[in-house]
Amino acid sequence: MNEKFASLGLRPADILLPESGTDMTRWAVVACDQFTSQPEYWDEVERIVGDAPSTLRMILPESRLGEDGVEDHIADINRAMADYLSRDIFRTLPESIVYIERTQSDGAVRPGLVAAVDLEKYDYTPGSGSLIRATEGTVLERIPPRVQVRKDAPIELPHVMLLIDDPKKICVEPITAAREEMELLYDFQLMMGGGRLRGWKLSGEQVDALAAAMTRLSSDEAMEHKYGLGGIAPLLFAVGDGNHSLATAKTCYENLKKVTPEAQWADLPARYALVEIENLHNPALQFEAIHRVVFGVDPEKLIAAFLEFYPNAHTGQGVGHTIAYIHAEGEGYLTVPNPRGQLPVGTLQNFLDAYLRENGGEVDYIHGEDVTDELGRQAGNIGFKLPAMSKDQLFKTVIADGVLPRKTFSMGHAADKRYYVEGRKIR
Repeated sequence: MNEKFASLGLRPADILLPESGTDMTRWAVVACDQFTSQPEYWDEVERIVGDAPSTLRMILPESRLGEDGVEDHIADINRAMADYLSRDIFRTLPESIVYIERTQSDGAVRPGLVAAVDLEKYDYTPGSGSLIRATEGTVLERIPPRVQVRKDAPIELPHVMLLIDDPKKICVEPITAAREEMELLYDFQLMMGGGRLRGWKLSGEQVDALAAAMTRLSSDEAMEHKYGLGGIAPLLFAVGDGNHSLATAKTCYENLKKVTPEAQWADLPARYALVEIENLHNPALQFEAIHRVVFGVDPEKLIAAFLEFYPNAHTGQGVGHTIAYIHAEGEGYLTVPNPRGQLPVGTLQNFLDAYLRENGGEVDYIHGEDVTDELGRQAGNIGFKLPAMSKDQLFKTVIADGVLPRKTFSMGHAADKRYYVEGRKIR
């Protein structure tokens, strides 16, 4: 292990890639938690892949997580992984970090780094002071079925995306500038309109420079400069996508620790998880708001309850957290002056959780104002439209509030989510 990374919760990894000659377009498929309500998407992926080697054979699309026979599907995944290893489908890049560029469906280019993180440095508990932290609340009930998929798997394929708050662009961007001098690993079109993906291997000098840059980024001076908070536990990585997948990896590792002598923990492959790391300040990375529609309620009664829940709140726009609403009888704004939380979504979600618990009704999380308007105007519904969170609020809010409310933001469209390419042995 490169000792320069010891304090960073990050390390190069023995990365698995398919051997040259593999059809990479059929190899790479989108993250398993996408298109969960569109089984036809995964049916088309199945048709495209056919009999070719593919990461499709090593993942369980979450749209099928609740289907009958899921245990058999998991067993098939483990057999496929073992088969690929025995047939030398993979080549190994020892102690490596991969620089990738994803050309998205909108033409924007999003750079990132694929490396391993130390799960000892990750804690999804709200208010954690760990170096790697969840950004949204972890739903514990979602972890056990994912543990069933991972616990006996010999290989991991990552769709976890971690963000760094690097406004001076000292970590990823110097590698971008040097990519034409690096070893090109792959360059291909992603299936199903996913854009283009290219990957390069970092040199030893680049790996050392990255460690030095990450060390500066996590220093007390950096925390003071960016957040006005010196002497705090540094936050280096915030989970942008795949929090429940990372929480699953953490759970599997913690379970292994229970049956492994402590002196051997550092050598457990399951102690580490492969991730993609991106800079929050890259312009191709966009945050989109996630709105709310509440079904099966009396909108006027709900608004009155909101004003009672926050005694200083008022209708109309003003200073503080302002939230737009729409229902069958009209539309307007609710404003909460001097809010306790950092974000309007938290102010709204705290109220909705309490109200629905006492009064019934259901909430759905909606992408797009048009859909929110359409659903909100239907009788018995009310829609709430939230402002998009500014990217520079992410780390500050996680430090101040512990985690964001669930469904606070989305990082791009489903077609632009991470595709599986690299892997790593975890057994």
